[in-house]
Amino acid sequence: MAQAPRGAQGIDPVLVVVPTYNERDNIGPILERLLEALPDVHALVVDDGSPDGTGDVADELAKADERIHVMHRTEKAGLGAAYVAGFRWGLSRDYATIVEMDADGSHAPEDLPRVLAALEDADLSIGSRYVPGGSTVNWPFQRKALSWMANFYARVALGTKIKDITAGFRAYRRTVLEKLPLDEIASRGYCFQIDLAFRTALAGFEVVEVPITFTEREVGQSKMSGSVVREAIVLVGLWGLKRRWQQLRGLAKKG
Repeated sequence: MAQAPRGAQGIDPVLVVVPTYNERDNIGPILERLLEALPDVHALVVDDGSPDGTGDVADELAKADERIHVMHRTEKAGLGAAYVAGFRWGLSRDYATIVEMDADGSHAPEDLPRVLAALEDADLSIGSRYVPGGSTVNWPFQRKALSWMANFYARVALGTKIKDITAGFRAYRRTVLEKLPLDEIASRGYCFQIDLAFRTALAGFEVVEVPITFTEREVGQSKMSGSVVREAIVLVGLWGLKRRWQQLRGLAKKG
């Protein structure tokens, strides 16, 4: 497939989209670290009606700092829907790069300068746990095993070379998000990350992985659940079958 045009090499201005649900104790510290590491970026908190008042805390932070913005959603509609809403907000403005980052501290904002620097020669830069130099800290064995198996399953099913396709710490050039059919993104949970990275690679964009250290959250509860895992297993399997069928049809036509 022909390489999609990358456009201008500049990555500024940068918007960091931070989805939240019950992250009252985490949102302040993570935004403080982010803006200390990269004073010129803007942050958009996308809150799904957190009952613990996360949205109210974010509003207070936004009042005190013009670099912080807040989007209030009325229900918990899933990680994918929150990110798509954040992407659309950023695309409606002049941001050249849009970043995904968790609110719980598992993604170190101090790693973001390296993730962004990798966009010099790429269209999507993924903060990866599974390339040389990447690591996880304080993760229980069960979570490590689940994450490793999920990435292995996705690589085999989809035929992709991305080592950490489930990673949620990544930076997109706006040209990628402008081209991807965001209206078709149906995955709600962490499968959303697989979906978008796979579509980005299939569209011919350049994807790179940058080693990061992923640290298990210290405050609050993980949003991982059985339904999220089941969604990923089913959808990735269907995407893999669809791709294999398309490849077979292509070979048949050539024959």
